[in-house]
Amino acid sequence: MNTAFVFPGQGAQYVGMGKDLVDTVAVARETIAEADDVLGFSLSRIIAAGPEEELRLTYYTQPAILAVSVAALRALRELLDVRPRFVAGHSLGEYTALVAADALVYADALRLVRQRGFYMDAAVPAGVGGMAAVLGADLELLRELCQRISSELGATVEVANVNCPGQVVVSGALVAVDELIGRAAQAHARRAIRLDVSGPFHSSLMSPAGERLAHLLADVKIAQPSCPVIANASAQPVDKPEEIRKALARQVASPVLWEASIRYMSDAGVTTYVELGPGAVLSGLVRKTERQARTLQVDGVSSLQAALDALRGGSA
Repeated sequence: MNTAFVFPGQGAQYVGMGKDLVDTVAVARETIAEADDVLGFSLSRIIAAGPEEELRLTYYTQPAILAVSVAALRALRELLDVRPRFVAGHSLGEYTALVAADALVYADALRLVRQRGFYMDAAVPAGVGGMAAVLGADLELLRELCQRISSELGATVEVANVNCPGQVVVSGALVAVDELIGRAAQAHARRAIRLDVSGPFHSSLMSPAGERLAHLLADVKIAQPSCPVIANASAQPVDKPEEIRKALARQVASPVLWEASIRYMSDAGVTTYVELGPGAVLSGLVRKTERQARTLQVDGVSSLQAALDALRGGSA
């Protein structure tokens, strides 16, 4: 029980993700086809062929990453009965984690994240908000700088993701985000870079999306999870359906406490993290947070085999 499953969020997508899994593994192919049936349009076509501009639209990106991540999860589980000690996902990935823990039905998760994408797009008009990665900053100084700039400009900028030591993302009104980029050295940052995203995600500007999600989640069946799910907004486990509903509604307008989530799981004895879904961004964040951790990925056939070999040889 020293293994955790972790699931990527928005930004991990790319055209053709999961292709060799879908081409080679029947359960992966069936998982993507199920998404088409549930959503009523060809998500599989967008995943496989794009174009990239379409895949990057939030209301397509979110179900696409979730579907490919669940395909990877099912491909692994078909070949190995590995039971994680914890599951966690970065932002959108928290929904995939809930599917992995049997708390959310896959079809319901697809519908939820599709609507989540619409709600997030609607919360702030395009071009008004944005995000920036801040590298090497002192976190407390960065929070203070965000508060000063927000007060001076009357425009919000807040810490949105604490990903690993030295990597923080801020989010808010573009004018405030750009001001922070220009003054990031005041928080001892080495560098600050505007991110190519469509909105101020995980800031208080997303509160309208959280309120709409809360209403939607009230009517969705959520079961007791089969293992603890680490919530983004608290970096603590949630294991009761009502706690999960509140955590998901809160999450969209709250910071993603990823570094603290990894530390919690590592302190509880996790030594192996299996990233399921496109890319290996989370594996990099895990290693920067816990240097002794072992990281595995499942995003294709070769990485699936490597993960299987490692898990069969270890004490997962």
